[in-house]
Amino acid sequence: MKKTPTRLADGRELVYYDLRDDTVRDDPDPRPLDAVATTSEIRRDPLLGDSVAVASHRQGRTYHPPADECPLCPSAGGRHTEIPAPDYDVAVFENRFPSLAGDSGRCEVVCFTSDHDASFADLTEEQAALVLEAWTDRTAELSEQPGVEQVFCFENRGAEIGVTLGHPHGQIYAYPFTTPRTERMLDSLAAHHAGTGRNLFDDVLAREAADGERIVLDTAHWTAFVPYAAHWPYEVHLYPKRRVPDLRALDDAARAEFGGVYLELLRRFDRIFGEGEPPTPYISAWHQAPLRDPRRGGFALHLELFTVRRTSGKLKFLAGSESGMSVFINDVPPETAARRLREVAST
Repeated sequence: MKKTPTRLADGRELVYYDLRDDTVRDDPDPRPLDAVATTSEIRRDPLLGDSVAVASHRQGRTYHPPADECPLCPSAGGRHTEIPAPDYDVAVFENRFPSLAGDSGRCEVVCFTSDHDASFADLTEEQAALVLEAWTDRTAELSEQPGVEQVFCFENRGAEIGVTLGHPHGQIYAYPFTTPRTERMLDSLAAHHAGTGRNLFDDVLAREAADGERIVLDTAHWTAFVPYAAHWPYEVHLYPKRRVPDLRALDDAARAEFGGVYLELLRRFDRIFGEGEPPTPYISAWHQAPLRDPRRGGFALHLELFTVRRTSGKLKFLAGSESGMSVFINDVPPETAARRLREVAST
């Protein structure tokens, strides 16, 4: 992997990640851009104890542009985009319309490929491995920034999820706090250890392996399963078999195997609902340990992949119980979802 950091016309950072070591990235950004102005601030809810980012400047962000005006495509034919190069492997840059900025954190965009019409599932294993290296490198870089407490790498795909740009890409949020979901995991981790003396993540994996009914994929270095109490109709959790707190700690063997495992999961998601269906909308989210929490050592890096589509042509909406009280009601039994995901395995 070759890493080339540079700057866009308004001063935002852009980093190229290339498969070839001899790639040269020296294309300037000729756009007459003003410096980015943000209004992001973090407000704490006194009743729930969680944090809300207020970012009114995002109202003006780019929204469903036509393909020939995509800001994530390479610059070509006299049209200049967020990426000055005429082609790229993986590119990461500071979001022009960040939810978090300054003392409130940082947001980055990760472009997985220069091919506008592709998706992550279309990548080769080598390309997927490069994205993993980019995620890992950005985690390392952002973890060193003052005030950052947790780094979150994720992808939203599909209009049903709320994606505003169709180009295959994800994002990275560097939060100035530990997210509420992670706090709940850490509390459960501590309570389980206090009651049993064991690690909760290790016990969850052992339980799924012993049961076997919800296992979707099991390889030398990774395990993918539908959780016992899945919140979403089709939800898969992917764990490295050697527990580590974040992407930086993955060993070479797990890294080498990741591309094939992850691509297979994404391709199965696209086959869940049968031929002729549009691509399955999904969220793919890496859960990494907070940087300074004393419980960090017991946390297990894992990826959660889920879709809001519950069956052909129907979505799972977060209605009264889910949105009002955070109590999920799942229409698809986890065992049924796991069986279906095994049925659509690549041959």
